[in-house]
Amino acid sequence: MNTESHSEAAAWIWSVADLLRGDFRQSQYGRIILPFTLVRRLECVLEPTRDTVLAAAREHAQKPDAVREKLLLRAAEQPFFNASPLSLASLSDTQTAGDLMSYIESFSKDAREIFDHFHFEDYVEQLASNNLLYQVVQRFAAIDLRPARLSNFGMGWCSRS
Repeated sequence: MNTESHSEAAAWIWSVADLLRGDFRQSQYGRIILPFTLVRRLECVLEPTRDTVLAAAREHAQKPDAVREKLLLRAAEQPFFNASPLSLASLSDTQTAGDLMSYIESFSKDAREIFDHFHFEDYVEQLASNNLLYQVVQRFAAIDLRPARLSNFGMGWCSRS
């Protein structure tokens, strides 16, 4: 992906700030936009092995957490996984906050820690109380952050823009 494409992706991602104006301080935008960008990127990275991970999650549901986590990591072929049948695009418009947090809780432990660091649940609640959560979720669900389209380097470039 060239610099122009990186600029387009960055502009798309940061256009969410337009939704936040008035309800959030400018200093809070990054605390909302960056974790949502991460959710979408992780979702896109995991897409090729999603069905395999979901099948493994069902198969190993009764195993101890540590064993189950290792099996799901192997199925995901990544250092993280998500065992939820949900995606950003499939979240309900009537219970978006609950669905989103269920989706986040289905990530592997290390990935969940990143969202804890951002106090993501607090911002989800604030977005929901301002009737912005579903709009923000849908905006991120629409952006293509697959590695084939945007490299890890490009992701870093977008987050700094």
